[in-house]
Amino acid sequence: MNRVRFVRSAMAAVLVTLLLSSCSSDGDDGVPRSWIRDTYTASSGSRWLDKDSSPDRVADAIHGHRKSLDRSAGGGMRFLRYGDDMVTVSPYKGGSLIEIEDYRNGYRRHKQHLVNWPNPNSQSYRGGGPGEGK
Repeated sequence: MNRVRFVRSAMAAVLVTLLLSSCSSDGDDGVPRSWIRDTYTASSGSRWLDKDSSPDRVADAIHGHRKSLDRSAGGGMRFLRYGDDMVTVSPYKGGSLIEIEDYRNGYRRHKQHLVNWPNPNSQSYRGGGPGEGK
């Protein structure tokens, strides 16, 4: 009986791991989180710092590593859209602050600078993630 319970627990752990990894944004079209994590200095949560580079330069580097679906700028900030997520690069103490957030939250915060981006609250918004166009 213990062996059956162990096998079930192991299978459940494998399934959870697979599900979580498939939902992350480090796939071929998602935000390059691990690259950002390895390249920039951690600030807190989903925020990183580049103490020396401008938002333009940081956004170009991120986009150069993995092409974003869309780019925008406004208020000194740079925005990169990756499916259901977005990267905001803001000026910060002579360098840049990099934030990764859910597209809906980012759009709500910065919509005045994202005039050509799809409204995530509209009926036609698809997000660009797995299942896009279904």
